[in-house]
Amino acid sequence: MNEKNTLGLNNCFLDLSDPFELFGKWFEEAKKREPNDPNALALGTSTKDGVPSVRMVLLKGFNSEGFVFYTNLNSKKSNDIKENPNVAMCFHWKSLLRQIRIVGKVSQVSDEVADKYYNSRGYESRIGAWASKQSSILKNRDELKNSIDEFKKKFNDENNVPRPDHWSGWNLSPHSIEFWLDGESRIHERLKYIRNENNTWDKVLLSP
Repeated sequence: MNEKNTLGLNNCFLDLSDPFELFGKWFEEAKKREPNDPNALALGTSTKDGVPSVRMVLLKGFNSEGFVFYTNLNSKKSNDIKENPNVAMCFHWKSLLRQIRIVGKVSQVSDEVADKYYNSRGYESRIGAWASKQSSILKNRDELKNSIDEFKKKFNDENNVPRPDHWSGWNLSPHSIEFWLDGESRIHERLKYIRNENNTWDKVLLSP
């Protein structure tokens, strides 16, 4: 039997006032059942003129303050964010037939937070953060390989690779989070949390 919550939705939506708590429940399910990168999300940004871009990135943390990902601060996504901090995220877990859409504003994480995550990465990844001028045009692949080799010589102690100033994290503080469940005949179930002026969350049902 398909059990329902008090809103008449599938019980997987639960009856929670905090969308971060519901996200955590769904994310744990995705980590168990999604075969590849359950933390992958589509990140949508736009320039100050409204020209959009979308790409896949990896979620590296979340709490009541927002959703965090890391990148080169000179990349296309970061340059878009500097011009227009309004962004959107979309998680799609095919194995669960679920989707989560998040809209809000981003801000840079603290140096302390960025350092902690950077130092948890493997040596090759830390070197890559130095070697890759993300989104810039390469003459050829050897240019990148040579850059990697140069920084490996510079930072040959695997336990002592400082975080470059041009690499950090962004935190998306959401003003809305929508949870979506696939339904038969495209009659999907949608629950949207909207942050109100009291900094609490209102819940609304959306038509499929």
